Amino acid sequence: MVDEARRPQPAVRTFDGQAGVGHVDVARLSGYGHNRFWILSGRLIRHARAQIEPPIYFHLVVRCARALITIAGLAGLAFVLSSCDVGGLSPIFPDPVSPNGKDIYDTYAGISVVAIAVFLGVELALLWVVLRYRRSRQPVGYVVPQVHGHTGLEIAWTLAPLVIVLAIAGYSFAELQKDFQPISDQQMTVIITGHQFGWDYDYGNGVVVHQEGTLVGDVPPFVVPTHTLVKLQFRGTDVIHSWWVPAISGKTDAVPGYDNFSWLKIDKTGRWRGECAELCGSGHASMQIIVQAMDQSDYDAWVSKQKSTSPAASPSASSSPSQ
Repeated sequence: MVDEARRPQPAVRTFDGQAGVGHVDVARLSGYGHNRFWILSGRLIRHARAQIEPPIYFHLVVRCARALITIAGLAGLAFVLSSCDVGGLSPIFPDPVSPNGKDIYDTYAGISVVAIAVFLGVELALLWVVLRYRRSRQPVGYVVPQVHGHTGLEIAWTLAPLVIVLAIAGYSFAELQKDFQPISDQQMTVIITGHQFGWDYDYGNGVVVHQEGTLVGDVPPFVVPTHTLVKLQFRGTDVIHSWWVPAISGKTDAVPGYDNFSWLKIDKTGRWRGECAELCGSGHASMQIIVQAMDQSDYDAWVSKQKSTSPAASPSASSSPSQ
């Protein structure tokens, strides 16, 4: 039997930092005491919180306040969106008056519905996870299950966005092709020339409306007859401009040296506003567009008046190579 007095003792640190035998491990005990201190402190804090837990109506008040803040935020957003309809120019919710404008708006609305549905689905799923697995709902010491990969989920969240994007792309392409079809049965053609900073409208019958941009007041309107298919031929003389009237059609670029085409057909009288949608220089903001549709008799009278008063064709409406 081994004498306990003769058993080798491990070397530990003494109070003076020297190696000794059979002395208390001060560092180990101090660390143990330090940990116990924080454990006990945490328990005391949790106990104190439990004693001062607010009454149940407090949580109800907080939830009501959050709901009111959310409603106020949505109301403010709705107000901002509604204020975008200024001076008859509503790029968000236009009232299309031309068939191609209606096709573009329907495409925009359809894509928006899909985008909003995806957004709400993702946000609601995120909110459910946050509320369902928040810390306060779990027992003390609860450890979240550790998941290292899930093949099914990974395939699903890869294929779902791919299918949605391809569907939107196919739908958009099919709808927009309607506006790009060759225009062969037009009843009149108007050459629209963009320049810094205005538009020229050449009707091809001796009538040319020259327009210079302004920030004060209205500009001369682009007048068309109702129930008439009008082919629009766009040209540029200096930099790229973009003719855009939300209620009539999508924006079409006016490019120097190249002709772009679009069309319109308006079946009711009225005036619609637009603007240049391509940053083109210091006077870009002044490039207003006003389209006015008249009955055929009023349009004929307007043409006669223009022929008797308008000067010769403006140099800015000079010819451009047609593609």
